[in-house]
Amino acid sequence: MELSGVIVCFLAIYLSYLLLISTWRKMYRRGHLPPGPMPLPFLGNFLQIKTAETFKSLKKLQEKYGPVFTVFFGPRPIVVLCGHEAVKEALVGQAEEFSGRATPPTMESTYRGHGVIFSNGERWKQLRRFSLTVLTSVRMGKKSIEERIQEEAQFLLEEFQKTKEQPFNPTFCLSRATSNIICSIIFGDRFDYEDKEFLALMQLTKKSFVEISTPWAQFYDVYASYLKYFPGPHTKVYDVLEDLRAFMAKRVKKNQETFDRNAPRDFIDYFLVQMETEKDNPGSDFNLKNLELTMVNLFFAGTETVGSALRYGILLLMKYPEVQAKMHKEIDRVIGQNRVPNIEDRGQMPYVDAVIHEVQRFSDFLPMGVTRTVTRDTQFRGYMIPKGTEIYPMLSTVLNDPKKFKSPESFNPGNFLDENGRFKKNDAFVPFSSGKRICLGEALARMELFLYFTTILQRFQLKPLVAPETINTTSLPSGFTNIAPFYQLYVIPR
Repeated sequence: MELSGVIVCFLAIYLSYLLLISTWRKMYRRGHLPPGPMPLPFLGNFLQIKTAETFKSLKKLQEKYGPVFTVFFGPRPIVVLCGHEAVKEALVGQAEEFSGRATPPTMESTYRGHGVIFSNGERWKQLRRFSLTVLTSVRMGKKSIEERIQEEAQFLLEEFQKTKEQPFNPTFCLSRATSNIICSIIFGDRFDYEDKEFLALMQLTKKSFVEISTPWAQFYDVYASYLKYFPGPHTKVYDVLEDLRAFMAKRVKKNQETFDRNAPRDFIDYFLVQMETEKDNPGSDFNLKNLELTMVNLFFAGTETVGSALRYGILLLMKYPEVQAKMHKEIDRVIGQNRVPNIEDRGQMPYVDAVIHEVQRFSDFLPMGVTRTVTRDTQFRGYMIPKGTEIYPMLSTVLNDPKKFKSPESFNPGNFLDENGRFKKNDAFVPFSSGKRICLGEALARMELFLYFTTILQRFQLKPLVAPETINTTSLPSGFTNIAPFYQLYVIPR
C-alpha cells in the first residue's frame, strides 16, 4: 500500500475513534448523572468492577466518589446510593420517584415484568396490595399465621430432640421449618420434613440461589446488553426458575379442581377468587401468570431470608454465650417453661428483641438491596437522573453506617437498647429495605424470627463444638446475599 493510502486509512480510523469517544461522552453526560469513573465505550466500568465481587468494588468506589455516584455496566448507567442519609433521602424522601423495580437480566426471561416483586406501575400496586392483605389480615382456614408458626416451631423442636445431644448441622431443618410457613400460606398446609415433593421444592430453591450467585451470573447481569445474544451458563437460571414455576402451576391446577370461592383455603384460592371477580376485565392483572410468578416470589423470599437469619443467630449466640444467657433469663422471666411463646410477649422482652434486630443487622443478608429504577426524570442532590435509570441502594452501607451504629463491624445488641435497657428503634435498620418497595413479608419475617428464637431458647442451650472465641462468623462468598457459614452444634435440653 502506498504511503498516501496508509495515511488516509490512519486518519479514517483516528477520526472514527474521535467520533466514537465524542458520542460516548455525550451519552455518558446525558441527564447530568452523579459523578463516577469514566466508562470505556461499550465496556463501561469494566476496569473498576470485579464482577465476582461487585459489592466490594462499589464500596471501593464510594471512598473516592462519595455516597452518590454513577457506574456503567456496559452501556447501562447505575446510580449507587451509600449510607443512611443518601438511601433514606431517596427511598423515603422521594419514595414515589424511587419506587420502580429493575429485573436482573438473569431473571428477565422468566419474569418479564410479572409477579409482585418484579412488576411496576398499576400491576405492582394491585399485586402488592392484594399480597399484603393476604399475608397480614387473612386467616388461613382454622389457624392464624401466628398459630401456624407456633405449630411449626414445635416440629422444629422435635427435630432438635432427635439429635440426642449429638453434633449436627442445623441448616436443613431450619430451612425446612421456615419454608413450611410460606408453604402453609400459599398451599394451605405444611409438608412433612421427609415428603418427597417438599424435598424437591427445597432442592429447586437451593439450586436457584446457587445459579443466581455464580460468577458467571454476576458477569451476565453486568454485560447482558451484549451476552443476551449468545448461549451460555446464564440459561441455567432460566431453567431452574421455570422448574419452580412449573411446580407452582401444578399446585394451582390442584386447587382449581376443588376450588370453592365461598371457602378459600390459602393464597392460591384467594387469588382465584380475585381472578373470578375480574374475569370480565380484559386488562386485569389477576391472571395465572402473575399468580404463578408471585408464588415463586413469595417462596423464594420467604424461605432463605428467615432461614439465613436463624442460622446466623444461632452461630452468634454460641460465639457470645453471655448474650445467650441473658436471653434465657428474659425468656424464663416473661414466658417461663410451661407455655408456648406468643407474639404479644415481644413487647415485654426488649433484650430478646434487640438481639434479633442485631442478628439481622450484622448478618446483612442483602448487601446491595434489590435494584430499583426511577419512575420519572428525577432531581436528586443537584443531579438529574433520567427515567428508567437503575438504582443500587447499598443496604449494607446503611446497616453498617458508623453515624448510626457504634462499632458497626461488631455484634452488639446494645445498638437497639437505651441506657435503661428498653428497646430503641433505629431508622437505619433496613434489612427489609425501605420506602414504597419495602419487603411485603417484613411483618411475617419478624414474627417468625421472634417465635422461632424464643421457642428454641426456651427449651435448649446452644453449645459449639469449639471454643466460642474461635468461631468464625464470616459469611460465605455469594453473588448477591451474605450466607451464614456452615457449622455444627449441640442442643442441650434445659
